[in-house]
Amino acid sequence: MSKAELAKVTLSTVLGLFFVNVGIAHFTDTKWFEPIVPEVLGDPTFWVLITGIMEIGLGLGLVIPMTRRYSAMLMAMFLVAVYWANLNMWINDIPIDDNTFEPIWHILRLIGQLLMIAVALWVGNWIPKGGVHE
Repeated sequence: MSKAELAKVTLSTVLGLFFVNVGIAHFTDTKWFEPIVPEVLGDPTFWVLITGIMEIGLGLGLVIPMTRRYSAMLMAMFLVAVYWANLNMWINDIPIDDNTFEPIWHILRLIGQLLMIAVALWVGNWIPKGGVHE
């Protein structure tokens, strides 16, 4: 196995297990996630549970080699979609555990989200080596 392949397997496993863990947290601490769900979506508990299921599924899909490619693309799309909740928290200064966050933390969260998207696309082989598919 090449160093690049080993790096992809390692990052797939780390990111996948991170997502499984966060997805489980959507069920064990639902109330923590609810405040950032945009009001226009309706019942926040429903959205927290649905996204928890998605995170667990996408995380497992990223860990399993035969589902990694498509799980990676779906994870990237999921991360774009759920950023709405993070943006809602930032714009509306929504507190979590009675704490609001300074803009730098929201910026770092955005950078983290973009990095996770990039990693997902890389481990799923959606980012071609030379910039074009051959």
